[in-house]
Amino acid sequence: MGIGRLCKLFGKTRHAFYDHLWTKQKISIRDDIILQEVISIRKQLPRLGTRKLFHLLKPTLQSHNIKIGRDYLFDLLSECKLMIRQRKRKAITTDSKHWMKKYCNLIKDITITKPEQVWVSDITYIRLTNYWGYLSLITDAFSRKIIGYCFRNDLQAEGCVEALRMALNNRIYDHPIIHHSDRGSQYCSHQYVHLLNQHNIKISMTDNGDPYENALAERVNGIIKTEFNLHQTHLGFDQTYNLVKHSIKAYNELRPHGSYDYLTPDQAHLQFETLPKRWKNYNKYYF
Repeated sequence: MGIGRLCKLFGKTRHAFYDHLWTKQKISIRDDIILQEVISIRKQLPRLGTRKLFHLLKPTLQSHNIKIGRDYLFDLLSECKLMIRQRKRKAITTDSKHWMKKYCNLIKDITITKPEQVWVSDITYIRLTNYWGYLSLITDAFSRKIIGYCFRNDLQAEGCVEALRMALNNRIYDHPIIHHSDRGSQYCSHQYVHLLNQHNIKISMTDNGDPYENALAERVNGIIKTEFNLHQTHLGFDQTYNLVKHSIKAYNELRPHGSYDYLTPDQAHLQFETLPKRWKNYNKYYF
């Protein structure tokens, strides 16, 4: 049976039939363009969430005159099984039951208004082939930029000290800094405290074991591990170290932050002015 007779049978014109067929083809082409760009972006940012993907897709959508909303992207990724599943966490890397001096929390009621006003530090674990690796990170609380890091196969204070030295070398502003961390023995060690004092950096620590008191550092740990698949590498130390370097570089240079109008951390770090916050205030320790 021909197309004409089928159209008459269902009370449709040939024009309506071909118009519908062409619309389906356009939708298919549009979706292919979107999915190809999503795959391309996720080669650099493997577990980037849909909201940030939507922001990075805008130039491609505009260049192809594609008009979709964020809900459509959610539905498309869900249909293609490209949504990111959240992972459960975590092992303990903090030993706060030690004899060394602990410091007060100086950032409880502080307002962050510029880069290099507050640095937050934490340690997270990464599974290697037969043992654990430990990643020490120092993040700027204003820009979310990782300004110092060190990856080691032990939890000695030297890893945190090396990350701090990197952060000090990466400074571009000369105003006072507050360094905030948990009460782990690494951050209370003589070596670490001495280096902070040498550079006139004020020392702030969590009052107790509440993770919300160092929530930003915990959040950045999670981003680096989950969005860049570092939690499932199970590789040797050298291979994992190279992945860590690549991941931190991509995080700083490529990953947009929804909280700061989708600037990357590198871009936000050069903004010496208050940026508009876009997140809900779940807890004040997120700044």
